[in-house]
Amino acid sequence: MKKTLILVDIQKDFCPGGSLAVKEGDRVVEPSNRLVAYFEEMGLPIFFTRDWHTADHSSFREQGGIWPPHCVAGTDGARFHEALHVPGQAVIISKATERNADAYSGFEGTDLADRLRSLRVRHLVVAGLATDYCVKNTVLDALKEGFSVTVAMDAIRAVDVNPGDGEKAIEEMKKGGADFIVTREILA
Repeated sequence: MKKTLILVDIQKDFCPGGSLAVKEGDRVVEPSNRLVAYFEEMGLPIFFTRDWHTADHSSFREQGGIWPPHCVAGTDGARFHEALHVPGQAVIISKATERNADAYSGFEGTDLADRLRSLRVRHLVVAGLATDYCVKNTVLDALKEGFSVTVAMDAIRAVDVNPGDGEKAIEEMKKGGADFIVTREILA
């Protein structure tokens, strides 16, 4: 079964010091880099998703949304975390690029599903930020698209706007059919 790695939104604005920082968001970088090295070594495809918003994106508070401005296309905050290894052959999927369209899933408004099918991918390994938003929605959409999914438990972190949101998201993904293991088990 051909598999691929999908790293979700490991961007500076979602890491400590960023405008929409996830607590310990930078802690996903090291296990994610181990996954990248493994998938690179195995010659398997690697995808990175990223928020790539307009400066006046509808999800921002100033436009009536719920979030502070974050991941504005081309800004430093929209860059991937500086310690994250992004191989040259990796595919970058930009989402939520239109002012009035939000996208918590890497599949929403993108050609990710078509790209995966064209590569004959059947199984996805997912890691990144944030567990209770973009990771959850990417995983649930992947399952709806017919892919099997394994989430790297030690390479995700939650926003937890409400205490326990991350745990609820994990339960929802499990209920949807996703498996959860730690990176060392994926690399074994």
